[in-house]
Amino acid sequence: MQNRHPTRATAGTIQRFSRNRTRRHLLAAARLALPAAVALWAAPAGAQNGAADGEWRYNGGDPGSTRYAPLDQIDRDNAASLEIAWRWKSANFGPAPEYNYRTTPLMVDGVLYATAGYRRAAVAIDAGTGETLWTYRLDESGRSAPRRSSGRGVAYWDSPATGPRIFLVTPGFHLVALNARSGIPVNDFGKNGVIDLRLDLGREIDLQRAPIGSSSPPLVVGGVVVVGSAMSAGGRPPTLTMPPGHVRGYDAVTGALRWTFHTIPQPGEFGNDTWEDGSWEYTGNAAVWTAISADPGLGYVYLPVELGTGDYYGGHRPGDNLFSQSLVALDAATGQRVWHYQTVRHGIWDYDPPAAPILADLLVDGREIEAVAQITKQTFTFVFDRRTGDPVWPIVERPVPQSDVPGERTAPTQPSHF
Repeated sequence: MQNRHPTRATAGTIQRFSRNRTRRHLLAAARLALPAAVALWAAPAGAQNGAADGEWRYNGGDPGSTRYAPLDQIDRDNAASLEIAWRWKSANFGPAPEYNYRTTPLMVDGVLYATAGYRRAAVAIDAGTGETLWTYRLDESGRSAPRRSSGRGVAYWDSPATGPRIFLVTPGFHLVALNARSGIPVNDFGKNGVIDLRLDLGREIDLQRAPIGSSSPPLVVGGVVVVGSAMSAGGRPPTLTMPPGHVRGYDAVTGALRWTFHTIPQPGEFGNDTWEDGSWEYTGNAAVWTAISADPGLGYVYLPVELGTGDYYGGHRPGDNLFSQSLVALDAATGQRVWHYQTVRHGIWDYDPPAAPILADLLVDGREIEAVAQITKQTFTFVFDRRTGDPVWPIVERPVPQSDVPGERTAPTQPSHF
């Protein structure tokens, strides 16, 4: 492991650093921590230790998105002496260079796995030398999708029965399983390694032009590939009947659809009555566009769900609108809801949860709590017992001003920390 260097992605480039020009090898990573709002409230109890064994197997470092590595070879005394050992550029992976390159490379057994460019190619790179080991890109034959660039990366999964796999969600919204060693699609997954994610949404959509894609990688937990989605960015949707952002779980071995969680509940499901006047039938969005987190020990995944269509007006969807703008805990094996908390009822201000939930073991007043923290655009951090959904600190209901926009009916109260 001593031939691995810290890496980062920036401005279309993945860079690797070493201490000096003799290229002495260094195993290190930037120290990352829980948001200050959580770190200042409570001391960590120690069970969430971040990325393990000097590797980075998940988009968030570990399934709980702590983005922390307990490595110490880079510190304040030697950081200034780091020099670039190699650069890997993505400028030719698409019709133009991608200047907002936001991929987080995974690092497993000395190999980096990332996405590159507007075509969202999957790439494997030798972490010691910067050599490209393989690339993969699916030809989607002009299939359009929301412009979500390189999609922030890929997912990695390993099983003794199958060997290591890379899971990629393409710009045109296909899920692809690749052999991590060769970059070749896994033939017995889906259809020749590919699943069309525009199918099985419970609503017919245009397979070529529907405004649905992905902006974050999937997450694999318990042998299930959990996939979210992303719609067109911006506050003015092209239509009220946008695709629904239901979250799905696929078998990591075969690609079979294991479950679908309806973020807009269907008739007979919990929360359907919060979409009044039949608005559940045509309203879309309510997707999970940011990253998903998980607790593999509990077998739970945590979904930060966005607002239903659209961002600044909700007169066409009366009611509280579960599960939009909610944190939802699901059983990863079945897709069944365990608990939820709605941070904004009948949202109209684009207050989507903008980041992956962060798992942390906290010590609060002498009591150890397995917690999950959800950062929001309102600058609140909602913190819950991740087993039960009980708030760690009090959340109070506050009366809020009502809208005077014709046809709009806002919620009389909203949750607050003060």
